Amino acid sequence: MSRKGESITLSISDRDKTNLEAIAMELGMTWGDRPNISKLVEAIARKQIQISKNNDWESDRIESLARTFRLLTDYGELEKAQIIAHLLLERSELNTPLRRDIERFLDKPPEMWRHTIDRYIKQNQPFRLQYLDAADHPHEFSIYYAKVAAHDKRLYLDCWCEDIARTDTVTALQHNRSLRLDRIPPEVAITPIQGKWRSELDQIHVTFNLSGNLAFAYKPRDEDIDNTWLDRNPPIRQIIRKISSTFWFYRDIISYAEDCEIVEPKDVRIKFTEKVRSLYLKYQNPKI
Repeated sequence: MSRKGESITLSISDRDKTNLEAIAMELGMTWGDRPNISKLVEAIARKQIQISKNNDWESDRIESLARTFRLLTDYGELEKAQIIAHLLLERSELNTPLRRDIERFLDKPPEMWRHTIDRYIKQNQPFRLQYLDAADHPHEFSIYYAKVAAHDKRLYLDCWCEDIARTDTVTALQHNRSLRLDRIPPEVAITPIQGKWRSELDQIHVTFNLSGNLAFAYKPRDEDIDNTWLDRNPPIRQIIRKISSTFWFYRDIISYAEDCEIVEPKDVRIKFTEKVRSLYLKYQNPKI
C-alpha cells in the first residue's frame, strides 16, 4: 500500500509562480506537458539541483559585462551580445535601467539596421536614417558620408548630413554629426537616397598650445599634423590638429585645464571661451 506524500502550501505571487513554472519546464520537471513546481521543490530538497547565490557579483564584473554587451551590439556581433545579455538578466544585482535596455534589445535585436548601414557605407550609398536623441526625440538625417568610430568608450556613427540643425559648433563643421549607435531604434527605417557620396567629413585645423608638465608628457596623435616647440620660457609645445567635431575636441582638451590654450581658429577659441565662462558663472553662486 503506497503512502501518501505530505503536502505544503506555498504563498507566492503570480509572478514568482510563473518563474518557478518556467524553471520547472526548463529542467524537464513536468506532469504530462505541464510544469510541476512540486517536483522542482523536491529536487531542490534532495540536492539534485544546485542552488547558488545570485547577488554576490562585484559591481566591476557587472560593469565589464555590460560594457562588453554594448560593444558587441555596436559592432554587430549580435549572437555574442545575446549570450552576455541572457547572462546579465539572470543576475539580481542588475540595476533597473540596464535591465530594461537588455530586455528591449532581446525583444527587438538591432540586426537588420546595422547590416544595412554597413552595406550602404561599403557601397558609398547615401541613405536616410531615423534617430532618437538623448531625450528620446525622433530625428531624421540624410547622410552622404558615414563611418563607425569610437568616442568615450562607445561606438558612434560619425556622418556628414545634409541637415543643419546644430548651434553648438562652428559653421565649418555644422554638417558633421556623431550619432550613438545604441540610440538608433531597432525598428529603424533606413532608405537609400539620391546624391553623391562624400569622401570624408568636413574638417578644420585647430592650433593649441600646451604648457607645464603637459607639454613634456603629451603623446602625439594620428590626427596631429604638426607638433613643435616654441622658443618660449617656460617651454611651450604647439600642436596643430585636424578635427571634424568641436564637441569631441572640447571634451578632450577640457581635461588639460589651465595647461592648454586654443590659439586658432578664432571661432573655435570663442566657442570654448563661452563654455568656460558658463562653467565659471555656475560656480560663482554655489548652492552649498
